[in-house]
Amino acid sequence: CFWGLRISDMLALHWKQILNVDEFAIIEKKTGKQRTIRINQQLKRHIADCYKQIQPIGINAPILISQKGTVYRVQSIDVLLKKMQTKYKLSVKNFSCHSLRKTFGRQVYNMNSDNSELALVKLMELFNHSSVSITKRYLGLRQEELLNTYDCLTF
Repeated sequence: CFWGLRISDMLALHWKQILNVDEFAIIEKKTGKQRTIRINQQLKRHIADCYKQIQPIGINAPILISQKGTVYRVQSIDVLLKKMQTKYKLSVKNFSCHSLRKTFGRQVYNMNSDNSELALVKLMELFNHSSVSITKRYLGLRQEELLNTYDCLTF
């Protein structure tokens, strides 16, 4: 939720890339494009705390490993998320790994509601979308805008 990465890119991350750094770069698996990500101070402290708690086998270890010591599969993470959805009674349709990426997008959009067009342009770049209209559709904004039309009607 903090970086808006696809799960395939998250699963490829290792502690050495994110621990005690201000930013890191990846090559996105899907697009083949490079992306630089900044880690804010709050998240930086949280990452350090997680590293201490988890005590991975070393700084070269992947960040998302199971109790068996293997890197999670996307399907396994989806199962874990569905369990969390049930446990915490989350009203999210089709809750999956991709929901985390979309949550990032919606948070960025909502935090910049005073300049929503700029937020959409930033998200378009971060998500490597080819147009703002794709980003709007991706975030479900187009449908939301259409439905809001009904709210404007009065008698």
